[in-house]
Amino acid sequence: MNKEKALEKLQERIEALKTLRVAEASDPEFKKWRRDTEIALERIFGQDTRHTRDFKGVSFTPSAFNMNDPDPAFARALRSGIASAEALIRSMAEEIQEYWDEAGDSATETRSAATTTSNRVFVVHGHNEAIRETTARLLEKLGLEPVILHEQPNKGRTIIEKFIDYADVAFAVVLLTADDVGGKSVDSLRSRARQNVMLELGFFLGRIGRDHVAALYEEGVEIPSDYDGVLFVPLDPTGGWRFLLARELKAAGLSVDFNKIA
Repeated sequence: MNKEKALEKLQERIEALKTLRVAEASDPEFKKWRRDTEIALERIFGQDTRHTRDFKGVSFTPSAFNMNDPDPAFARALRSGIASAEALIRSMAEEIQEYWDEAGDSATETRSAATTTSNRVFVVHGHNEAIRETTARLLEKLGLEPVILHEQPNKGRTIIEKFIDYADVAFAVVLLTADDVGGKSVDSLRSRARQNVMLELGFFLGRIGRDHVAALYEEGVEIPSDYDGVLFVPLDPTGGWRFLLARELKAAGLSVDFNKIA
């Protein structure tokens, strides 16, 4: 897509946003605008680029709300999300205006290729170091680059700042190991993954999509019930999980040689 057409498409999405008269993100008209905008960004910048991930990362719903709030939290979150989305789209338009040549296509292809050929895989883990290391070494054997947060330099950043900086990856492997226990009551306690692991699972589902996330779990660990469509692979003692994980990595577009799996 050339520069002029790309700018025109972004302006159309902004104008369409201004005409919306919705109260919540669940409104069909808003859902249509959001989907149409995602498609436009993919056509302009390519699939799974920083631009599309930034847009998908905009929240239009509250993380918590009070039923007695006179200004409903869902409406307030929607207004905030719409303002953020408009600012983000305007920033993308300014980027195109400033850095694209008139043809535009060559620049877009270069950016898209750089993203789709990434071999970085984020490893989300708990306290089980053995499983973490086994997973990381498997990724290395497959020619991929495992990203383990605590192995990266801090550079004076907070944990969340560091996490965001290293979350620009092609895939995420989430290790659900028996590090905590929880349940509705003392009589119903079950083994479960650490809360930060579940938080990061949700983060990557939103950032790179469920087809770029795989969760490996130990036997007996509680599996979350509200993550339909996410692949949960049991860490079986025979090692079959290695082939299942490699298959998902390959399906996500990463270069994987099955012959390298021992």
